[in-house]
Amino acid sequence: MTDDSAFPYGGRRHAAALQGAPALDVRDLSVAHPGSDALALEGVTLTIPVGARVAVVGPNGAGKSTLLKAVAGLLPVRQGAIRIHGLPVGACHHRVAYLPQRNEIDWRFPIDVLHMVMTGRYVHLGWLRRPGPRDREIVTEVLERLGLTTLADRQIGQLSGGQQQRVLLARALAQDADLLLLDEPNSGVDARTRAILAKVVDELRLQGKTVVAATHELDRLAEEFDGAIYLDEGHVVPPPLGVFAGIPFATPAERVPEEPAWTG
Repeated sequence: MTDDSAFPYGGRRHAAALQGAPALDVRDLSVAHPGSDALALEGVTLTIPVGARVAVVGPNGAGKSTLLKAVAGLLPVRQGAIRIHGLPVGACHHRVAYLPQRNEIDWRFPIDVLHMVMTGRYVHLGWLRRPGPRDREIVTEVLERLGLTTLADRQIGQLSGGQQQRVLLARALAQDADLLLLDEPNSGVDARTRAILAKVVDELRLQGKTVVAATHELDRLAEEFDGAIYLDEGHVVPPPLGVFAGIPFATPAERVPEEPAWTG
């Protein structure tokens, strides 16, 4: 393991993307969680072109979050390779924005909505620079876009679940990344938030951004995504019979799964 893979956010973080490279290229990827010998992902291969909207679908424990965290540089790779716009993880981490699940955030932390969203700009600022006029302008625009302007000075723990999810999305949008990784963005949100999320994802596609969203829901996949990747027990598997597949982005493993025990 090289220093770049051990510390994915250090070093060559603003390298230029390789012209013509896919947004995400994963080859024979195997990942285990720290302290565990069991593989959470095994032999995953997929290629996602620039500007695609892709759902990563599967039951709890299928490896969806593990895949997103590996791409984001938050988990070490046991085997295989990940390339983002043709570059290894960490070479252009400002291009990748990761939206975690809500339960991974300490909502008691004493920070308001405005400053939470502003943290999305820190990847461009580094440790020593303070936000400038352009950073504040971007954050203001994102807050308005997601209907959060009136909540800007509210502590994040005082928000509803849907509002919290919009804050996480706002932070990701403020980063102005090219590849957005969204982990269960529609989990436990209200109808208004879900509609906003769908609209934003469609706008990102029109801007040439790439969106990869983990979900266990099967409804509305055809409306909100260009294609879906199905995971089960850490492997890419064929989509269940009659379920949306769209454009194929992944190469299934050579095993044929039993009838899936999940229906979304």
